[in-house]
Amino acid sequence: MSWTAEVLSPRPPWPAPGTPLPGQRAGTAHAAWPWATEHSRPVIGVSGYPDRSVDRRERPAASVALRPYLDGLARAGAAAALLQPWGHSAWSALDAIDGLLIPAGPDVDPLRYGAEAHPMTGCPDRAQDAWEFALLREALMRDLPVLGVSRGMHLLNITFGGTLLQHLPDRLGSRHRPEQGFSAHHMVRVGKWSLLSKILSSATPVRCFHHQGVARLGAGLLPAAWSQDELVEAIELPDRRCVLGVQWRPDADPQDSRLFEAFVAASARR
Repeated sequence: MSWTAEVLSPRPPWPAPGTPLPGQRAGTAHAAWPWATEHSRPVIGVSGYPDRSVDRRERPAASVALRPYLDGLARAGAAAALLQPWGHSAWSALDAIDGLLIPAGPDVDPLRYGAEAHPMTGCPDRAQDAWEFALLREALMRDLPVLGVSRGMHLLNITFGGTLLQHLPDRLGSRHRPEQGFSAHHMVRVGKWSLLSKILSSATPVRCFHHQGVARLGAGLLPAAWSQDELVEAIELPDRRCVLGVQWRPDADPQDSRLFEAFVAASARR
């Protein structure tokens, strides 16, 4: 099966945006934030990336995840499980998982949202795209909590028909991706009505390192935060237990664990 067919035709159908899930009240703008009521240690599945340090012509020998994500989840009280595609389907990979985290990573193939590649867009990893789209759609079908970071937010937006700005410096300069240093600091404005406002203050400093962003928002998604230049910095899906995407890098600021803690708390509630 080709990678396109595998992702665009997931194993089971999953609910359309706005479709109430079992136990949810129809017509609500947002579900209440699902704070955990039990002292549990949820298992968060983290999508792994190919270990490029291993020279394999057909496929790498292992998957890896950046340590800051694992440390952030551990500080928030979760156990992390690395999700790698070899020998697993997205359906089976999520069987023992309480929440899904899709981290930052390479640029998504522009063909996924019907665009030609910008000269500054990175070479696509179509196998990785296929794996993470499949994980995301399966998690949405199961109403698992989802946190998409940077690339993960882009995948969420594209899943619902959204598109991306492929190179922000063409429009906004280098403030979102400085030439030196890991990430730029800037303030984001959090929408008062959003789920995110239950976690972060209305003006929150964040760290970022990206050259792409949301152009057209996917159907059913809502913007939840903006940068000072009005770039959408966070998105969320109403009428789901917890589905958030953030453009910034919560893993880059170990002093602020609020986002990881809220995500883990949502995943702990079963």
